[in-house]
Amino acid sequence: MYKILIIACVFFSFGAYAQDFSYGDIEDSEQSFSKSTLDSNANAIYLNEYGTSRFIFDSQTGNMKLVHDYHARIKIFNKDGAKSADIVVPLYRYGTGNDQQEYISNLTASTFNYANGSYNESVLNKNNIFRENKNKYVTLVKFTLPNIKDNSIIEYKYTIESPYLFNYRTWEFQTDIPKLKSTYIAYIPSNYNYNVTLRGFYKLSDSKAEISRECLRVSGVDMDCSKLTYTMNYIPAFIEEEYMTSAANYKSAIYFELAEVFYLNGSRKKYTSTWKDVEMQLVDDKNFGGHLKRKDVFKDIVPNITKDASTELEKAKAIFDYIKKQIKWNNIYSKYGDESIKSVLESRSGNSAEINLSLIAALSAANIDVEAVILSTRDNGMVSKINPVISEFNYVIAKANIDGESYLLDATEPLIQFGLLPLRCVNDQGRVINLKKPSYWIDLKANKKSTSVHFFNGKLGKDGKITGKLTSSSNGYDALSTRKNIKKYSSLDEYVEKLEEKLSGIKIKDFSIKNIDSIDLLMEEEYQLEFTVQNMQNADQSYFSPFFINPIKKNPFKLKERNYPVDLGAQYEERTTINLELPENYKVKETPKEIAVSLPNNGGRYLLQTTVNDGSMMISQVFTLNKPIYSAEEYFALKEFYNRIIQAQKTEILLTKAK
Repeated sequence: MYKILIIACVFFSFGAYAQDFSYGDIEDSEQSFSKSTLDSNANAIYLNEYGTSRFIFDSQTGNMKLVHDYHARIKIFNKDGAKSADIVVPLYRYGTGNDQQEYISNLTASTFNYANGSYNESVLNKNNIFRENKNKYVTLVKFTLPNIKDNSIIEYKYTIESPYLFNYRTWEFQTDIPKLKSTYIAYIPSNYNYNVTLRGFYKLSDSKAEISRECLRVSGVDMDCSKLTYTMNYIPAFIEEEYMTSAANYKSAIYFELAEVFYLNGSRKKYTSTWKDVEMQLVDDKNFGGHLKRKDVFKDIVPNITKDASTELEKAKAIFDYIKKQIKWNNIYSKYGDESIKSVLESRSGNSAEINLSLIAALSAANIDVEAVILSTRDNGMVSKINPVISEFNYVIAKANIDGESYLLDATEPLIQFGLLPLRCVNDQGRVINLKKPSYWIDLKANKKSTSVHFFNGKLGKDGKITGKLTSSSNGYDALSTRKNIKKYSSLDEYVEKLEEKLSGIKIKDFSIKNIDSIDLLMEEEYQLEFTVQNMQNADQSYFSPFFINPIKKNPFKLKERNYPVDLGAQYEERTTINLELPENYKVKETPKEIAVSLPNNGGRYLLQTTVNDGSMMISQVFTLNKPIYSAEEYFALKEFYNRIIQAQKTEILLTKAK
């Protein structure tokens, strides 16, 4: 999945010399290009994509900058592909000065529609380019190409000037639509050393390394560059499916990481640090280590919080509950606390780091052995294990060590159980940072299986109405999901009303919901249900489906081939039992066929059993997924597993009336 590309001093070249294509000069082969050449299901395809990145020296500021030129040509085959004409370009900033943000320039965009033997060009009006401040770090430049029709060809290009040299410029070969050709050229000054990584399933079609003479002039000195060319042809679309972490983990792309810089005065600076360097940097940072050391803020608070606790575990739980209730998360991910712990407590609001660093300080004030764990969330991607890159981490949690057990804690979620991480944090491994000891890796796993148990006890009347009570209990992530869903509504009545809307043909006559806020207990729900078996009064036989509790109607796995794992985050188990009393003079003629389907290597199973007695019947299901992560090689078996379940749940019960 990850391949390290070595930039060597001896350069080899193979493949044709890559160069940009002429703007608006559309070839006959592109006009007649058939999507079946690459992907018959595609709604749009990149005909060509070209980009370069190079250094420039700003003599006024004395700073080096990165200039990135981008050029794309896309053919849109139908209205479903029209979304490819909606372009979003992110610009980043990490400070208030003009030299701390990115700028876009030279933006040109056109739509070309073929008619009467030639192309008519519709040029993007500059007034239709918009800016949106996504957050304090990102501005989105947005525009939509005009006059889109079937078989339109769109083309656009722009330049971005950036002060951020560390990660150079990531180039994504793979996106959500296929590409016929994608080329990227990186000009890297000879005194800059980058580690270059190719991620993804697909290999480069061509690559070339050569010397570009006098590509950069710094303080009157001409410098040579390494000119690195990467080309990939016939690139399939990357299709995102359910149960995956960040697509960045699996898309074919080139990544750069600054390792070392040699300055003209003979000095050098290493950017590829050891973990010891990173530890010192974090511990010395006032927005990280400074927060960890502020247990004095809680010196007078903790005794009152823990006054009813007799053990360390009870103390930790009390402090955890206090932080969850005292500080509301503002939904910003961070590994640094921008505000002081005292300010956060006073405002009762903070980012994820401010909350969890406060938790660590409070636990430390109670003399509980606690450490910080930096991690990358599921949507942020996995971190490199080869060299420590602190910018890859975007989150921090607490690790409490009590009586020989370790508990990973995130206090941003008020409804989460002690020791259960939000799924966003369950992503490979995190790095434990201790104020006094060396750091180390730790697995980020869900410590509880997600479970649900449903039991319906009902009665079928001669009028065709089924009435009965459904009792459901859940634990782990299922319970968390239910609690969070309930809290979205202003009342339980509103929640149940919305739930009833989703239950086709089923009425909720009464309900009881327990332990919404008692998160250490099972989440419990009881519903009095009523629904009707169609045509039962007017026919000698009637069909109805017993699969009305969380049926699996669609297979979440639809790809012919998936080159990345299925990541559920946690093991899963659901048990469902339906006990139904039948009316007199009715018999069960047909029942769902009993099946037992298993995944290889004890990966999971689905059991369906039906028992018919005089005057009653019972249908029971057990559905388990015993692994939090399934490899790409297990994808086909998992896909077929779901297909078998769906087919089983399409079957019905046949009731016949005695004559």
